[in-house]
Amino acid sequence: MSIHKEVKRVTTHVLQAMKARGEKITMLTAYDYSMARILDEAGVDVLLVGDSASNVMAGHETTLPITLDQMIYHASSVVRAVRRALVVVDMPFGSYQGNSRKALESAIRIMKESGAHAVKLEGGSEIAESVARILSAGVPVMGHLGLTPQSIYKFGTYKVRAREEEEAEKLKQDAQLLEELGCFALVLEKIPAALGKEVSERLHIPTIGIGAGRHTDGQVLVTHDLLGITKDFQPRFLRRYLELFDTIKGATQQYIQDVRSGDFPNENEQY
Repeated sequence: MSIHKEVKRVTTHVLQAMKARGEKITMLTAYDYSMARILDEAGVDVLLVGDSASNVMAGHETTLPITLDQMIYHASSVVRAVRRALVVVDMPFGSYQGNSRKALESAIRIMKESGAHAVKLEGGSEIAESVARILSAGVPVMGHLGLTPQSIYKFGTYKVRAREEEEAEKLKQDAQLLEELGCFALVLEKIPAALGKEVSERLHIPTIGIGAGRHTDGQVLVTHDLLGITKDFQPRFLRRYLELFDTIKGATQQYIQDVRSGDFPNENEQY
């Protein structure tokens, strides 16, 4: 008999039921085995293998440089750690835009090679064909509207999106379209709280907000931001739960000091 308690996996169906019950969904990013294991054990519902790995893991200025191969590497590391959470993988820039056949091939590679449970794409009507094609192959798709970081050079800024009526209207239409196509959930990034509320109430599928107010069906943050591992990024929507940059730096300095003084290793730390 297994000593492990049977863990009930989070599925797209579970998220839908959570929305129906008015139960909030939690989502965080993960890019490696060790961190994913901690987050999964803590009980996070969804782990997003974000293309933000381009920033926090690789040090790039934007999310654009990360490749499909690199995303698959990060995703497979996360999947090996997870027993409960739903693992969603960002399709990186260039792997789905403007070519629905390439989009399908990219999504299938992610699913087959990483063992993840779903993919996430940025955009609305512009990528409808890619979304439809991926869904037709039985791959679950999470949408992403509002601030879409892969389009940063088009926007030219990371400011709040959809403040103007025209852009807000398009976002509402795109949200409706993504739901109709069959997306199982939708990330809303950096939009006015009132718009986040309106879209969440209008849709049957769950919405996950990041800087979209408290009325979305769930929230997502980049784990490295929440833990204070990243230091320079301080948007209004971010709540830091720890300051690990300073903690880890302090521990490292202590180690350096102990080695140099001859204190480490001591009598008990040798054979």
